[in-house]
This record gives sequence, C-alpha cells and structure tokens, in this order.
Amino acid sequence: MNLKKILNGIEGLKANGSLDLEIEGIESNSKNVKNGYMFVAISGFNSDGHDYIQNAIENGATVVVAENIKKINKDSLPNNVTLIIAENTREFLALSSCNFYNNPSKKFKLIGITGTKGKTTTTFMIKEILEKAGKKVGLIGTVATYINGKKLGDSERTTPESLELQKLFSKMVDEKVEYVVMEVSSQSLKLHRVDGCNFDLVAFTNLSEDHISEKEHPNMQDYFESKLKLFNMCKTGFVNIDDLHGNKIPQMFPENDITGYGIDNYGNFLAKDITITNSYVDFKVKITDKNERVKVDIPGRFTVYNALCAICICKKIGIEAETIKTALEKIKVPGRSEMVENKLEIPIMIDYAHSPESLENILRAVKSYTRGRVISVFGCGGDRDTRKRPIMGEISGKIADYTIITSDNPRTEDPDKIVEQIEKGISKTKGKYESIVDRTKAIEKAIKMANKNDIIVLAGKGHEPYQEINGVKHPFDERIIVRDIISKIKK
Repeated sequence: MNLKKILNGIEGLKANGSLDLEIEGIESNSKNVKNGYMFVAISGFNSDGHDYIQNAIENGATVVVAENIKKINKDSLPNNVTLIIAENTREFLALSSCNFYNNPSKKFKLIGITGTKGKTTTTFMIKEILEKAGKKVGLIGTVATYINGKKLGDSERTTPESLELQKLFSKMVDEKVEYVVMEVSSQSLKLHRVDGCNFDLVAFTNLSEDHISEKEHPNMQDYFESKLKLFNMCKTGFVNIDDLHGNKIPQMFPENDITGYGIDNYGNFLAKDITITNSYVDFKVKITDKNERVKVDIPGRFTVYNALCAICICKKIGIEAETIKTALEKIKVPGRSEMVENKLEIPIMIDYAHSPESLENILRAVKSYTRGRVISVFGCGGDRDTRKRPIMGEISGKIADYTIITSDNPRTEDPDKIVEQIEKGISKTKGKYESIVDRTKAIEKAIKMANKNDIIVLAGKGHEPYQEINGVKHPFDERIIVRDIISKIKK
C-alpha cells in the first residue's frame, strides 16, 4: 500500500524523506521487519523500540516512525529511509494499521465489552446467541479468538496489540463475519490498541480493584477513566446500574444512548424472581412486551448480570427472545465456574477469580449451595498489585472451610514470598489453612481430602493452560492436572 494512504487522516506528523513509497508491511518488532516494511518504534515497559531502529533498517525497513526525536541520529539514517515523527507512536501504530488493512471494523458490527469482571462470560454469551440466530460471528478475548465457530488459538492478552487486532479484523472480513464481539481491556484503551476501531455497541459490566500496579494503572481513578474511553468511541452503550461506577456513566455521557440493566436499581432491563442453585440460575426479565423466564447453566448471582448484559445487546440487534433463551440455557465458558467431570464425582470447579471481589463472589456462591466443605485453592500473580494478597487470604479464611494457599503465575517474583503475603491475611481469621507452594501438589492435596459433598474451587488461573515463571510459560492446564491426579487414585 502507498505510504500516503497509510498516513491518511493521522494528524501531527513530521516527515523527512519521500512519502511516495509502497509499503509491504508494518511492524513494531524489529526482528519481524522485512524489505519494504515500515517500522514503528514503541517505548514499552521493558524495552524501547527506538533502540532497535538500526536493526529494523538492516532488516529492510524503508520507513521509520518514532516519537522521541532525541533518540534519533538523522545523519546515521540512509538516504533511502523516510523518517516520520509522530506525537504518539502507539496511537500512530493503531491508526496506520487501520488504514493498512482498509479499516476492516467498518465492514461488520463491532461489539465491545469492558469491565473488571464478566467480560469473557458476556462475550461468549453474545457469541452463542448470535450464532444460534444464524449469524457469522467473530470473538476476540482473554481465552481465545474464534471465527465462525472455529478457534484460531489461545490469546496472549485480553485485547491484542493494535497491529495484530486489525490483522484479525481483516481475516474476519475475508471470512464474511457479520458481528465481532470483543473484550476491551482498560490497558488496551489506555495504550491506544483499539484506536480507530468502529464500535457499534459497547458495554460496561462493573469496576472493582484490580490491575493497580506500576505497569498497569496507578490508581482506581486512572483505571476507571481508561475504561470510560470506550464510551467516547461509541454513542450506544449498556451499563450495569447496580455497580457504583456503572451507575455514574449515563450522567457522564448525556448525549449517548445508554441502557441500564441490573437487579437492585431501576433500569431498562431488570432481573426478577431470581433462583440460584448449584448448577444454574433462573430469573425473569422483560425481553419483549412481557417477562420471559431465562435459565443459564452457570451458578452465581454474577451470571445474572452477565446474562442481562448479553440480553440487552442482542435485543438491540433484533434477536428474538426464544433464540436468546435457548442459547443461554446450555452455555459453557472456559475457566468461568467450569466444572471438571471426574470418576470420583468430586465437585471440582475451575474459575478465573483472581481479585478480592471475584474470589469473594465465587466462594460465597458455592458456599450457599454446598452441603459439605468449600475447599479453596488459590494464589496471587506476581508483578501485580501486592495489596490484594492479604485481602484475598482473609476472604478465603472467612468463607472457605479449608484453604490451600499456593502459587499462581509468580512471573519474576519469589512464589514463597507471595504465599507469605497471602498468609498474613488468612492468619487474621479462624479459617483452617495450609500453604503448599507447588500448585500441582496443592491440587492433589485438595482432591485427596475431598468427598462428594464437598466442592473444590481452583481459583485464579481459569482458562490459562500455562504457569508463567521468570518469563517462561510452562504447560499447566488444570483440567489435565486434575484428571492426571485422579487417574492415579484408586476408586
């Protein structure tokens, strides 16, 4: 594509060199640059792309885009290399990627879901409903990417980097996708990954303390404001009005068409006559001109909120009530209140709960319907908010009948020290617990001590098929580990 076309509509640029060039590709990783590529230097958390400009040129880059002019030695650049200075190279990468792939998000209906919890489940619900209605659907999120029911692969992050995202969108256009449902993380909004995307419908599920760290958000205000950017990108939105922050959004965006849903506060879509059991939720909501009874085979009050969000969006699209109800009843979401079938018939639930609020929600939910003990197995991720560790320990100590503190994704931290920080919180309670840093051994201990009346909650990792230790992702699928452990136990 001609460089001028790639730069179309991007403001605040300064160029030195020819703009009449054919660009073969765009890259922000110098290792992937080929002849005729445009290299965009991004200042990252761990490395600075400006330091790799020379590598990119050696690999064939004919255009270099930078934002830090002080790191550029113009005299060292070859005469045949065009230099472009952008105010923000992350924003530039997003907008130029949109242009390079011919703005694919304008060629289908794009639905964006943001919030601390519920994004994954809600997007899967919407996907299921739309597919049930005969639509061609793409999904991008924490678990994986899907196109027309086919899984492309596991996800590295909730929302891909802008270049990868536009490439995926382009592939979806090629596959004749009509709707794309996407989880939109606060980081993706803050770091311009979704800039240039043409959202048709957006939703806010809730906000609770999470992702507060040096590499993510410095405080809750920054976290909330990052998510609010989605409502600047789309005029039609849906919010959970029972959430303290969600309740504020309609007043903050008075010109937007915002629909509220909830259980306790007044809104357009309210759930009534709610029943929650150990295997499903059941409630009434006015989808048409009358209240319809909706059943979802995922236990927990939070399922009601997620279902309401999906119902609002699909109703707006024009999906019939019966299709919505049928699709929701049997939906399964990887790593979200996911039960692992096993020959011992011990209830074992895998859930992604990795924040204080989500851990409390899942433990209280299972506590309400479990006849025996609630056995909680969890840890906390390294290089993330350290303040939540003792809080989560205290929560598990107060709710669970027995807690096994273990490792999660320690990343670059010492897992023993993370466990010690969790232990400071649980030691304040009267809850029974022990610490087993090795997660496989922790799961084995829980299984060996449980019976059919108990429930084991493996919290924190959910859908993740790995454990990240010192930058390396080791295979660690809890479903496989549970089955391996149980296969060695004589019935």
